Amino acid sequence: MDKIFDKVAAQAFGLFENQVTLLLHSGSRGFGYQVCDDFLAFMTKHVKKLGFDLPDRQLACAMIQSKEGLRYYNAMACAANYAWANRQIMRMNLVYDVCHNIAKKEYHIVDGEKRAVCVHRKGATRSFPAGHESLCEKYRKTGQPILIPGDMGTASYVLVGTQKAMEETFGSTCHGAGRVLSRRAAKKACKGRSINRELEDKGILVRWTGRSTLAEEMPEAYKDISQVIDVVHGAGISKKVAKLRPMAVLKG
Repeated sequence: MDKIFDKVAAQAFGLFENQVTLLLHSGSRGFGYQVCDDFLAFMTKHVKKLGFDLPDRQLACAMIQSKEGLRYYNAMACAANYAWANRQIMRMNLVYDVCHNIAKKEYHIVDGEKRAVCVHRKGATRSFPAGHESLCEKYRKTGQPILIPGDMGTASYVLVGTQKAMEETFGSTCHGAGRVLSRRAAKKACKGRSINRELEDKGILVRWTGRSTLAEEMPEAYKDISQVIDVVHGAGISKKVAKLRPMAVLKG
């Protein structure tokens, strides 16, 4: 733990400076990807029956209460449950476990009225504020812990949810830095370089599997995580609690 910004929230989360922490980023692996790929192909055809045009193929969809919509929702929930079980067998003393790239049924204010809606977060994560009924008792006074992974060479962050996120972004904030290079472009850009040696020169121990894993995840493939965090903090849709500095990275 490199720096604490909010001592009250950090104390509630069990975080303190110079603490060694583990940020675990694992999900449903190929299962979730297969569910997405299969239903994207299916819904690309299905959406033509709904009577409206989409600006992008990736926005293919189905009505949530329709037979097609429920098929996807149930398949996605199955993948999410598998991802959760996957993380449970790897965890230690847990601060928080939360999904991203998932649709969840929640209550939000829409046009001045509290309504049940389905919020589909893609590359985003929940940012529920203090007092929210969905939070466990331990975090109800502070707000939800938000885990924001950066790249393996710079930093990651812990944030806390806010009321403004509920008002402006359906209780959501960013999930991570976001890529500036595709995996293919990253592999091309690092030809002739030794990424593991560059990281070790910074004092970061790296272990990995797969021939191109480090190349695809090179630090330059991602946006500056600190700038991204400053944006969401400044916008008020989540607030900084702590900054984590990498000491060791495992890539599978």
